[in-house]
Amino acid sequence: MTFDFDRPIDRRRTNTSKWDNMLAATGVSPDDGLAMWVADMDFEAPPAVNATLRALAEHGVHGYFGDDRAYRAAVTGWLESRHGWHTQPDWVLSAPGLVSAVAMCLQGLTAPGDGVVLFTPVYHAFHRIVAANDRRVVQSELALEDGRYRMDLDALAAQLDGSERMLILCSPHNPGGRVWSGDELRALGAFCVRHDLLLLSDEVHMDLVYPGHRHRMTALAVPGIEDRLITLVGPAKTFGINGALIGQIVIEHAPLRRKVAHALSAAGLGLNRAAAMMCTAAFAHGADWLDALIPYLDDNRRTFEQRVNALPGIRCMPLDATYLAWVDFSVTGMTREEFTRRVKEEARIAVNEGPSFGKGGENWLRFNLGTRRGLVDDALERLEHAFADLR
Repeated sequence: MTFDFDRPIDRRRTNTSKWDNMLAATGVSPDDGLAMWVADMDFEAPPAVNATLRALAEHGVHGYFGDDRAYRAAVTGWLESRHGWHTQPDWVLSAPGLVSAVAMCLQGLTAPGDGVVLFTPVYHAFHRIVAANDRRVVQSELALEDGRYRMDLDALAAQLDGSERMLILCSPHNPGGRVWSGDELRALGAFCVRHDLLLLSDEVHMDLVYPGHRHRMTALAVPGIEDRLITLVGPAKTFGINGALIGQIVIEHAPLRRKVAHALSAAGLGLNRAAAMMCTAAFAHGADWLDALIPYLDDNRRTFEQRVNALPGIRCMPLDATYLAWVDFSVTGMTREEFTRRVKEEARIAVNEGPSFGKGGENWLRFNLGTRRGLVDDALERLEHAFADLR
């Protein structure tokens, strides 16, 4: 089966955050602008997902979800077939999206006032959800070495005051696109043991890894820390079904799992039937679609990096994974306000601004490449025009 990722799909006026909230959130109108901010893709979902939704609509009765055996089998089967992680169905808890999953883990495993460590710059929702749950954000700024991020565990150790309870890892990293090595993950696991920290590993981008790189599930890379490890996975980024709002919390250690399950129960959360069935279809039947998508995204990545890096003073961090390009404007000599103005007002591109990702993001912008090639080419032409004076 072939998949047409080049087909234009107009998402405007379809109640989609990425396009319909764009003007209010970024100041760029969808009428003449390009949406390269919210981290979802502009592609049609895998055929099995859409067939599932059509079948649900045709049946016409939309009651509560029940009998989750196929759903759990699809999740555990995907983790084993794609990542070599043999999990049990009862290890899997579900939440309405991974931001909600983080909130439930915070509520079930930490207390108000506890410190929660984030390696910054990192996914902006982490900052928001930690603070909203009355926990203290501890920002550990990632070190830049040869244009790539590295966790500075020595610097982090010097920051800790003993009130920290959890460390959240983004793996692969958003926005930097790093795939952490086995050695890095093992060092982090040992650090968490040494400082008695729970390790919440958000691995939602686990499937979007480019040739030459391999994602390592933290659970496999760091054996022996089951009593402090929580792994977040889900179909949203992999298959472009973010709007389904479904993700999985995988915990091997039963006492730890019971605490998170209690938080989910206390919040009255259950599975959305359509979302659960979309997830089942994606994990059970979406492999061919994903195998076709990765080279397409890789071409987008390569084209974007080459042309952006040709602009003097502007540099794209090399992407190991994700469709989110992290671009450094620090050497342009421009203020943050000026380079952001050029991107938004002159190029008419809606992007995520670096400071929202925390310390270390001040001179950066994030661009979403999970879209058709023609839009990426258009964005590059606009950027080249907006920064033509740098040549």
